[in-house]
Amino acid sequence: MNFQQILNRVVYPLVGVGLVAAAYRVYGWGGVALVVSVLVMWLLLHLTRTMQVLKRAANRPIGYVDSAVMLNAKLKPGVSLLHVVAMTRALGELCSPKDSQPELFRWTDGSQSHVTCEFLEGKLVKWVLFRPEQAAQPEPGPTP
Repeated sequence: MNFQQILNRVVYPLVGVGLVAAAYRVYGWGGVALVVSVLVMWLLLHLTRTMQVLKRAANRPIGYVDSAVMLNAKLKPGVSLLHVVAMTRALGELCSPKDSQPELFRWTDGSQSHVTCEFLEGKLVKWVLFRPEQAAQPEPGPTP
């Protein structure tokens, strides 16, 4: 397990239990009610954000992005898949076998340029921008 997994699975729940215990010790049941209310509110904020991102993505075609070049410029290593879906406002087209690590997702724009992103345990590791060759345009001749 890496450090982030240890935080998510062990440390954060222990901090929550510790806060509840400290609130009970200092303020009694009123403190417990306050801390539990704050923790539930924090969880609801994250759930609301996730649902809003998925609602926006549901109205777009899978694997579509307005501009692959702009997406390529905005990506940073370590961002979550949810953050990338929020940026593109579309679910990525899955390019790797289902439920395997690393996961590969692709977003394509109208000019057939695409960005292929590799996620390891939900975090962006690397990405590649592909731009198709532009057809050579003829030189404008002299005008009579």
